[in-house]
Amino acid sequence: MDLNSYSFRSVWPVDASADEAYRALREVDDYPAWWPEVRRTHRIDELTHDMVVRSLLPYDLVFRTTRSREDANERVLEARMQGDLAGFSRWTITPSGSGATLVFEEKVVAAKPLLRRLAAVARPAFVANHSLMMRHGRQGLRAYLAGLRRGAS
Repeated sequence: MDLNSYSFRSVWPVDASADEAYRALREVDDYPAWWPEVRRTHRIDELTHDMVVRSLLPYDLVFRTTRSREDANERVLEARMQGDLAGFSRWTITPSGSGATLVFEEKVVAAKPLLRRLAAVARPAFVANHSLMMRHGRQGLRAYLAGLRRGAS
């Protein structure tokens, strides 16, 4: 196993329609408004953003995401990543009862020199750090979608 390769999967149930969730996740510029660990996004063009992410551990991850798939019918958003993380991430949104289920998948290689040097001893902390970030993202998106729904009523 390559200690610098990571594969993550998170499932987020939300009390919003699949279309509402898809629209919110499509707007990368808004991520810092609801996801505390997404510190900054900078739009390069319609498909590309530079992002700075920082969770509990004292380091920033700086990377560029370029949307490689945007399918509103299937509600799939996928992006290639390059920089401190290289690989891809994907959101798949499906209706579920009166809400939606969001599945986040990410396969990346840590390219940041600090993470590469520390992987042998710190990998469990890196994985826990990612888990915390995802938990905060899920909570933030739920609150953000609830606010949008109240505003739309």
